[in-house]
Amino acid sequence: MLHYEDIIVGSKSSYGRYEVTREEVIEFAGKYDPQPFHLDDAAAAQTHFGRLSASGWHTGSMAMRMIVENMKANRQAGLGSPGIDELRWLKPVYPGDTLRIESEVLSKRRSQSRPEMGMFRGRTTVFNQDDVAVMTMVSTGLIRVRHPEVAGD
Repeated sequence: MLHYEDIIVGSKSSYGRYEVTREEVIEFAGKYDPQPFHLDDAAAAQTHFGRLSASGWHTGSMAMRMIVENMKANRQAGLGSPGIDELRWLKPVYPGDTLRIESEVLSKRRSQSRPEMGMFRGRTTVFNQDDVAVMTMVSTGLIRVRHPEVAGD
């Protein structure tokens, strides 16, 4: 199981595969982001998207699914996250796209008030099948320290 001590600043990983379907784009938008260009082909054709596109929030949700699947496959002593510091939707995501992720550890530090917990910041980039970046985010993850009684980083 991956703990704080195992995290290496600068390390990179690639993972995930998510096939975006028309049905899911419309279902998500109908529930959470019911703007016409996420729901209707004719309305979408009149926008800069040119055709039906996924909500940015849906793109984030698909990314989260791939992140969680990766955490399951590579067990981590994860403790959640205090949030996202930066989120950018760079390009539209369309039905028929296949998404994947590349991530990089930017920094890490031990909690001063909770010695059993460490934090790391990472950049996640979501790419489509043409290797075009469609979303980036920088976030902080919390993770258990294997040996909290040992001082230091």
